[in-house]
Amino acid sequence: MLKPLMRLLSSLLRPFGGRGGGAGRGSGDGAAGREGREGLLWYRDLGRCAGGEFSVAVIQANQVLEDQSQIESGSFGTFVGVYDGHGGPDAARYVCDHLFSHFREISSGSQGVTCDGIRRAFVATEEGFIERVSQLWNTRPDIATAGSCCLVGVICQETLYVANLGDSRAVLGRKVGNTGEIAAIALSSEHNANVEAVRQELKAQHPNDPQIVILKHGVWRVKGIIQVSRSIGDAYMKYAQYNREPINSKFRIAEPMNMPILTANPSIMSHHLQPSDSFLIFASDGLWEHLSDQRAVDIVHSHSRAGSAKSLIDAALHEAARKREMRYSDLKRIDKKVRRHFHDDITVIVIFLNHEHMVRGSQGPQLSIRSALDH
Repeated sequence: MLKPLMRLLSSLLRPFGGRGGGAGRGSGDGAAGREGREGLLWYRDLGRCAGGEFSVAVIQANQVLEDQSQIESGSFGTFVGVYDGHGGPDAARYVCDHLFSHFREISSGSQGVTCDGIRRAFVATEEGFIERVSQLWNTRPDIATAGSCCLVGVICQETLYVANLGDSRAVLGRKVGNTGEIAAIALSSEHNANVEAVRQELKAQHPNDPQIVILKHGVWRVKGIIQVSRSIGDAYMKYAQYNREPINSKFRIAEPMNMPILTANPSIMSHHLQPSDSFLIFASDGLWEHLSDQRAVDIVHSHSRAGSAKSLIDAALHEAARKREMRYSDLKRIDKKVRRHFHDDITVIVIFLNHEHMVRGSQGPQLSIRSALDH
């Protein structure tokens, strides 16, 4: 009689899944980590996944949160997704709902996890969202101007895959010999027009368009509109039928669109994890606007694992306050929407690598977590 009662209590106390509610399905033994909420901040201090341990935190700045994120763990390994939306939350939410499902379906075949399989998952997600834009065009044409950057990490046995669209960033913290120091290794390519190589890529792809990138108020933008050159969504920059009324005039391009201006083709790399590879930081560009790669790695290295993602956001907010010559305590009192004038929505996921588990092929707990903040 006692055992059935304990199982019932355990099931009632177990974290639950689904967007908006509380974001997590754990193994019932604390794998999901302790969840907390402080004003516009949501976090999980420390949980367990197939790749090791994780810490996650999200701070909201927009009236409606445009960042979405997820951690999935199972027999395949660990999947991390950071989706930084723009033009509203629609594209980021769609990616969070569908990209992992496509990845699991594709990678469940005989070839397993591959760079090509990850790319196909991105393509399927893009096609699905563009189809949604088509379906809603007559009732919600504004969805054609919604898009999302996508940063994905997959840890499968001893291999790390990183796929990226846009300007979110993945950084590896690597031990430097026996010095006790840690080095920051950038793992993702950023697709932002403020990067010279990206501007050259766009000019090469559009040789007959002298206005493909325009400098406005000190910021380079594609067609003078958007900074990122790759994304999911942004149908108005890919298909002429969506670059017309009734979308807002600031998104409409006067010249004929003979080919997509933006692309959903991700940059993908694979890396064989080494014993010196200590942890990974996946974050939206709101973090990197205020912290360098090395400073972020140093913060994680010098703090307790528990709450490390929260510590990174805290450091970014201190820097944002310093730039505006204001007190950190005053910044924290500013509510969402107005807060966006001081910093962006920020999502941070830190994965502490457990090489012993990866070598043994340990599956780790079944886990599904999404960030949870008001929409």
